Amino acid sequence: MKRVFCPKCDNQISFDETKYPEGKVLVFVCPQCSAQFKIKLGRKIIKTDSGKEKEVKEPDFTYGYITVIENSFTFKQELPLVLGDNVIGRRNKDTEGVDAAIITADPSMGRKHCVINVRQNKHDELIYTLRDFPSLTGTFIRSTCLGKKEQVRIEEGEIITIGATTFIFHEGPLKEKEQESF
Repeated sequence: MKRVFCPKCDNQISFDETKYPEGKVLVFVCPQCSAQFKIKLGRKIIKTDSGKEKEVKEPDFTYGYITVIENSFTFKQELPLVLGDNVIGRRNKDTEGVDAAIITADPSMGRKHCVINVRQNKHDELIYTLRDFPSLTGTFIRSTCLGKKEQVRIEEGEIITIGATTFIFHEGPLKEKEQESF
């Protein structure tokens, strides 16, 4: 299943892309606002509101990623992380500054809920830390709520809960290669 968002109201629309050939132009009518828009399957270039074309890049999981696993509001999601701070929160059309936006209707998850920091130490090893943004409902790791300004180191497979949504943290292939060399 593939998901697209209405460019007018940001409503999520799902369809089975395997039923259509690559290069096929599909026309959608948003059930929420009745806006009509087109997409072309298999294309890596999109048109922006100003009419310019922009290349859409494939996700880069080099520095790790999170997998949203318990989210009754939407599909399974895998969101890549980058070096530096990765702000994680609820996707919203007007939200800016969120690096890993989780598509959800979960009202207990903040737009900016927690931060995963990815950095390299002097030995080029990746170090991952988690902290609350701060949020109203807290950030939980291993069923323990992080305190204000508390920052904890996280490793492969950590289970993190924000609001009513749970995700698993995964280290990137770069970190796995470092571990193999020891």
